[in-house]
Amino acid sequence: MARDDQKRWDEKHASRHGKGGASPFLREILAAGSWQIQPGRALDIATGKGRNAFFLAEKGFHVEAVDISEVALQEGQRAARERGLAVTFRQADLDRIELPEGAYDLILNFNFLQRSLIPKMKMALKLGGYIVFETYLIDQRVLGHPSNPAHLLGHNELLELFRDFRILYYREGKFFESGQEAYRAGLFGQKVRER
Repeated sequence: MARDDQKRWDEKHASRHGKGGASPFLREILAAGSWQIQPGRALDIATGKGRNAFFLAEKGFHVEAVDISEVALQEGQRAARERGLAVTFRQADLDRIELPEGAYDLILNFNFLQRSLIPKMKMALKLGGYIVFETYLIDQRVLGHPSNPAHLLGHNELLELFRDFRILYYREGKFFESGQEAYRAGLFGQKVRER
């Protein structure tokens, strides 16, 4: 399974030539002065070529960027060197990844949904740490891709998955960002208690 996933994502990333900037949702969260997130150790899950990892590194975070695609990670490493950014790229199968407990001040998860990984992400956050999570809603099927229900959130599902966190910001609906229309849910939350 993991080799098939890696091959599929390697092919996707090899065919994509855009250098897109950070997610508009992430930019919005970090631009909001009221949260005062101090740079620390961050983890970018399913980083792809590292666009969000670069944004965090530019803000002073020490970023670990994880993805299954060797092609994407190689491009990300090259781009990080060219930009003089210190980002640690690591290849991992997210079905099997182990995360260190209480290690991160901030965890990002964009355009990826693996529900079984969420408890590991929660455990890997320090108490008081933050999660920024945004991915597609079930309604996205009407627009085409992605369409597999296993990879799409139900309405308010993200709120339920993080009910033990302090929810600082949440949005859900149809958005037009980065030149594309998509049904998305986004959550910014803070870990306020252990387990």
